[in-house]
Amino acid sequence: MTSADLTAALRRAGITDILTDAAHRSAYSSDASLYRVVPQAIVRPRHDDDVLAALAVSRELGVPITARGAGTSVAGNAIGSGLILDFSRHMNKVLDVDGEARTARVQAGTVQSVLQAAAKPYGLRFGPDPSTHTRCTIGGMIGNNSCGARTLGYGRTSDNTVGLRAYTIEGEELLTNPLKGAEAVVSSLRNVIGEHLAIGRTEFATFGRQVSGYAVEHLLPENGFNLTEFLVGSEGTLAVLTEATVRLVADPVHRTMIVLGYPDFGTAGDIIPKILEFKPTACEGLDHRICDVVRSRRGPDAVPPLPAGTAWLMIEIAGDDPDEVRSRVDGLVAAAEAVDHRIVEDVAEAAPLWKIREDGAGLAGRAPSGRPAHAGWEDAAVPPARIGAYLRDFDALATRHGLSNMPYGHLGDGCVHVRLDFPLDKPDGPALFRAFLEDAADLVVSYGGSLSGEHGDGRARSELLSRMYSPDAMNLFRQIKGVFDPRNLLNPGNIVDPDPVDANIRVSQARKVTVPLALAYHSDGGDFNQAVHRCTGVGKCRVDTSVLGGVMCPSFLATKDEKDSTRGRARVLQEMLDGELAPDWRSPAVHDALDLCLSCKGCASDCPTGIDMAAYKSEVIHQSYKGRVRPRSHYSLGWLPRWSRLASKMPALANLATGLPGIRGLALWVAGVDKRRNIPTFAPSTFRSTFKPISVGKPVVLFVDSFTDHFSPEIARAAVDVLVDAGYAPQIASRKACCGLTWISTGQLDAARRILGATVAELHESVKQGIPIVGLEPSCTGVLRQDAVELVDNEAAAAVAAATMTVAELLAATPDYTPPSLAGVRVIAQPHCHHHAVMGWDADAKLLKKAGATVKRLGGCCGLAGNFGVERGHYEVSVAVAEQQLLPALEKAEEGDIFLADGFSCRTQADDLAGVSGVHLVQLLQERIGR
Repeated sequence: MTSADLTAALRRAGITDILTDAAHRSAYSSDASLYRVVPQAIVRPRHDDDVLAALAVSRELGVPITARGAGTSVAGNAIGSGLILDFSRHMNKVLDVDGEARTARVQAGTVQSVLQAAAKPYGLRFGPDPSTHTRCTIGGMIGNNSCGARTLGYGRTSDNTVGLRAYTIEGEELLTNPLKGAEAVVSSLRNVIGEHLAIGRTEFATFGRQVSGYAVEHLLPENGFNLTEFLVGSEGTLAVLTEATVRLVADPVHRTMIVLGYPDFGTAGDIIPKILEFKPTACEGLDHRICDVVRSRRGPDAVPPLPAGTAWLMIEIAGDDPDEVRSRVDGLVAAAEAVDHRIVEDVAEAAPLWKIREDGAGLAGRAPSGRPAHAGWEDAAVPPARIGAYLRDFDALATRHGLSNMPYGHLGDGCVHVRLDFPLDKPDGPALFRAFLEDAADLVVSYGGSLSGEHGDGRARSELLSRMYSPDAMNLFRQIKGVFDPRNLLNPGNIVDPDPVDANIRVSQARKVTVPLALAYHSDGGDFNQAVHRCTGVGKCRVDTSVLGGVMCPSFLATKDEKDSTRGRARVLQEMLDGELAPDWRSPAVHDALDLCLSCKGCASDCPTGIDMAAYKSEVIHQSYKGRVRPRSHYSLGWLPRWSRLASKMPALANLATGLPGIRGLALWVAGVDKRRNIPTFAPSTFRSTFKPISVGKPVVLFVDSFTDHFSPEIARAAVDVLVDAGYAPQIASRKACCGLTWISTGQLDAARRILGATVAELHESVKQGIPIVGLEPSCTGVLRQDAVELVDNEAAAAVAAATMTVAELLAATPDYTPPSLAGVRVIAQPHCHHHAVMGWDADAKLLKKAGATVKRLGGCCGLAGNFGVERGHYEVSVAVAEQQLLPALEKAEEGDIFLADGFSCRTQADDLAGVSGVHLVQLLQERIGR
């Protein structure tokens, strides 16, 4: 059966949204797990009829079918070798919210946070809140019986699901509340359970987080043969869910967070029984090992202040009576036997603490050993009363196997998340992986625990179920599967007749990169393979930045296509190394996936695992076109500083030529630029040609980039005024000094290294004298701050990077500097993506606040992103990205609002699409000096 045959059958069945190209099949070949299984096709169903049609084709051709939500499953539950049904694209709506009944009816692809937003006006919420709540789908949560941090208060997904609409493999509709449809299946299931009541009553529901296997306890007569709760956690192996009715709850009025410090993680676990006496809604564990990794990656201030200790419990006490809440808090602190504690009543103050815990799966992607850390033994659980001893034994087990680990998780439920540095890239890696999993399974079973506490069994644990359950229980699972899916077409390889735990591990399949790399990849030991395999698939790149903030990933938000997410691109690059669909740098699938990457670098800061897709894209383009003819835009936009220097000799003539209709159209075509774009106007004179050195004050090198020099010299003049006012004597680098940004973004890395290397060498002379470097254009400043270290890769580059700063950073470090008053000034600020990702915008925000301005800070990207938005084929996506936040904000602007944008691209995009002129921070300050 070929993909073409399958596609033809699907089209005959009336399905229209089908993906079979190599890029999409690569993107869907993994979820958030270690495993790689390439599908034959992906269907994004628009309605139930598409699902029924897909099931019919599956039966007709014998093609397996796997339902998928956001693909955040860490056990390999959402991948398959046949047909993938991606519900997140179209079937993603909240259909109804009933405030009186406290229920909501949603489609399977509805994102959990979207449901929360729909329920919020009613004062309600969906209780389960996994760390991936900003992108995981309700269907996926039902598939795995997800829990989250507040299970103590609200229960598991199974406890909050009222009814389901699903379809059997035969295409029969099954409604679970009231029970209707698929009569033969239901009758056979009753018979099977009736023959195994003793097993159901003794081996299941032994504690709250027993999620592994099928939830047989819900089918017992005394539990009302509850098919709704039974199907929750069945991982799509029994039926395909399209719709669910879920229970909503009201949040308590008052919440208090208590952070307790302990000498080690095991000791923190020992105290859990006492903590539970105070009925917390959440009790999360955090270990110093993950905090150390976060600090090493993001700086000492990346982890909020914590109490003394090396392990912490983060506890939430909630209620409607403030006195009762305070009494429980005081009692808990007194009983907790902590070495130190911190009480946080302000929700905003608590948020960054919860965020460290939420981002755990991604932040733990690098082990304390420095090696990559992997999922695989991700969420085992034991009865909470035994969690302390289990944690000590687990640490000892990891040590015996030569592994380092970073545990964290829901200690109040006895559920532990962990990433381990399995040597999967070694020849015996998979065998060592298997050996550890077998021993870990035996350990957790010895504690009366469950192999999975919330993520399901999937490919990572299904083979190990026989170590947890009796042969009779395993036979019961097979009989249940046979009732629903006798031909084993629904998500095969999971729970029943599982694939081996060490099969299809993508990291172990990777081929070594043999060509010389252009970039250093310092964070990955110079290994491009490790760099692209950083992506663990947690899917934060799918989050709506208008809700959560940040930048990543603007192209996915514009297209809603998995291929255009950071994760999707990483999967295609992994396929380039692991598989056959995209076997080399020049593969069409690779370039298809990277085409809509804006090189915004948002992922470099926002992705918990530290993926830097902009760097990977530059490397791919470099390797693909090395010694070959390039696209026209690489010579025009990629060499823009060179052409600008030529145009600056006769700017009036250059502006006249590019403004004439006939010549303008030809020039745009030759340059590979979309005809709907305007060509920026060259300034009558460059800044360099008019600059007069300043002799009084502390010396500072003003790095005058090509964009500022040739198109916006007034910004550099304003910067001089601001710096002089702050007590500095600006000087500039030579006329030829250039950061090579446009060469980098077009993958001309050999040329970029020469250009940037010369600039670094010159700037280093000033740095050796202790003179700081100040950049004006954020993208160019970012090159000096980050890219130079990777591309030039010498001590001079490192020194220049350390000495380079933004204007706001310099002023913040200037003793006794007071900015001019901006009282009464309303600012709409669009931080440049590279500013956000590389330098951070906090210094600018603090400066504006200190000056008295009222600031509305936009997230996301402007959509122009250097050469991306002007290149042919990118215009529509560029506009769609601008429509996410920039254009709506400009449309709602009031008279007198100032659009603040340090980036040349951001100002150009606003002018092009909205006719709004932006100003640089230095211009805003300059205007008010001396007032």
